Amino acid sequence: MEAKGNRASEKAGRVMDGPTNPMVTPLLTDLYQFTMAYAYWKAGKHNERAVFDLYFRKNPFGGEFTVFAGLEECIKLIANFKLTEEEISFICQSLPGSCEEGFFNYLREIDCSDVEVYAISEGTVVFPKVPLLRVEGPVAVVQLLETPVLNLVNFASLVATNAARHRLVAGKSKMLLEFGLRRAQGPDGAIGASKYCYIGGFDATSNVAAGRLFGIPLRGTHSHAFVSSFTWSKSLSGIFGETNQSELAAFMSYALAFPSNFLALVDTYDVMRSGVPNFCAVALALRDLGYKAVGIRLDSGDLAYLSGEARKIFHTIEKEFGVPGFGKTSITASNDLNEETLDALNKQGHEVDCFGIGTYLVTCYAQAALGCVFKLVEINNQPRIKLSEDVSKVSIPCKKRCYRLYGKEGYSLVDIMTGENEPCPKVGERILCRHPFSESKRAYVVPKRVEELLKCYWPGKSDKVREELPALDDIRDHCIKQLEQMRPDHIRRLNPTPYKVSVSAKLYDFIHFLWLNEAPVGELQ
Repeated sequence: MEAKGNRASEKAGRVMDGPTNPMVTPLLTDLYQFTMAYAYWKAGKHNERAVFDLYFRKNPFGGEFTVFAGLEECIKLIANFKLTEEEISFICQSLPGSCEEGFFNYLREIDCSDVEVYAISEGTVVFPKVPLLRVEGPVAVVQLLETPVLNLVNFASLVATNAARHRLVAGKSKMLLEFGLRRAQGPDGAIGASKYCYIGGFDATSNVAAGRLFGIPLRGTHSHAFVSSFTWSKSLSGIFGETNQSELAAFMSYALAFPSNFLALVDTYDVMRSGVPNFCAVALALRDLGYKAVGIRLDSGDLAYLSGEARKIFHTIEKEFGVPGFGKTSITASNDLNEETLDALNKQGHEVDCFGIGTYLVTCYAQAALGCVFKLVEINNQPRIKLSEDVSKVSIPCKKRCYRLYGKEGYSLVDIMTGENEPCPKVGERILCRHPFSESKRAYVVPKRVEELLKCYWPGKSDKVREELPALDDIRDHCIKQLEQMRPDHIRRLNPTPYKVSVSAKLYDFIHFLWLNEAPVGELQ
């Protein structure tokens, strides 16, 4: 991407690196985006000013919240959006031969220097119908951005939400490790999952490439293969009782390699008869040499029972051998964990300090996609609406401003959308909040705090100040703080309360006026 030059960002004096994945180019789009661009150009409409909203219609995983992610990659795409000669040549071959040469000359000139992007901050907790991004610009160019932007936001937001849900079930005090690399949907799925799980509240990853790219802390120990690769002299068997001496040899070898980071996988043979006793023997030897063992990992069996029994042994050793702090030795659990198993462990009672979670987390096994959409809401200052017999698919027209209203306890109460030129809701001022489509659903709110959600992240040719993209750790901190500001019943796992998304009274009236104006009137025969 960098080889093309950052044309749009250079024009605006804002040089920015390209997307993390070099496959994210203007060609990462659906063919019909180019066929529509040609039709716009042919009709002389390609430079008409259009406004599109990117939003989703339903929260994932049966919950009532979503974590917005993927914004940084979208802005990097937009900052570097420029077709190469090779890409234009391929488009020329892919479109019908009747397409005029002038269109391809037009493609050579386009970039996103005249595009404006307004977005909710990455890591924010968001809700259906509220625009995550508003993209304004020449209709043909913005249309070309639709598919890649949806691609960059859909999975990112889905996996960040999945991670946040796991964090909420596990609790604040537990360490969460993302172990999904080998089960993820290809390299890009793995890299993206590591990044967005970290945003959603995970503490570290096993993915070395993601650690290098994003500065995410790395964690990892050894496998069963490492343990079973060692053998032990039969002449020493009687000295060590029932424990597997090959396992002991493996633990000793690993401890010699990493005396300050010794964490042993203890279920290769038998957790209680071999793994835990062997770990304790090596841990005590390390202590005599001035080192402190980290802990054990359980990768199979009854995790609640085994963690409890291991903890009892650690406490006994602390008491019997006078080893301060040994009872608090860390216990990590893995083995195809998900929300349900974490919840079950909590109900059973367990002694696990750290969870390593992979397949169900990074593949978003419980739901395949978020379902974000990209809808035209205004063109040439004329509001547009998309109608459907399914009311949930009716779009909310016109360029909008979005606000979050907070109550006296500090929790957010409702999100409200208004027309662009409507006055901003004020603290202490009574506001009528209406459901966009249901006439009877409405409520007055007197906010104690008002937060405007959409900020300018790419100003194009406007004179607006561009919001800086935050560091990954800042996005993660923002996500954690956002979840703390949500009322507990909105984010609980079972039977969560739906969060209210509303429109102003003026926007409500306009939606229904436009709806009636655009919908054809039937005639009964």
